[in-house]
Amino acid sequence: MNAEDVKQIIESQLQGSQVITGGEGCSFEVTVINEKFAGLMPVKKQQLVYQCLNEHIANGTIHALTIKTYTPEQWTALQS
Repeated sequence: MNAEDVKQIIESQLQGSQVITGGEGCSFEVTVINEKFAGLMPVKKQQLVYQCLNEHIANGTIHALTIKTYTPEQWTALQS
């Protein structure tokens, strides 16, 4: 599995997401931007992302995963 695979999995399962990925082997970092994160606690946001990748985490394809989540507004503010 590579970073592009991780990106495609998240984007296909968490509709409307913009995903930025990094990493290799079985260790990845993902930044996920989605309007669905508005009003959610941080743990709930991460759970939405983990749900997309649970199968790959369970079978060891993904061993380490760092997740950052933002709404589009939060992401835009960070880029300024």
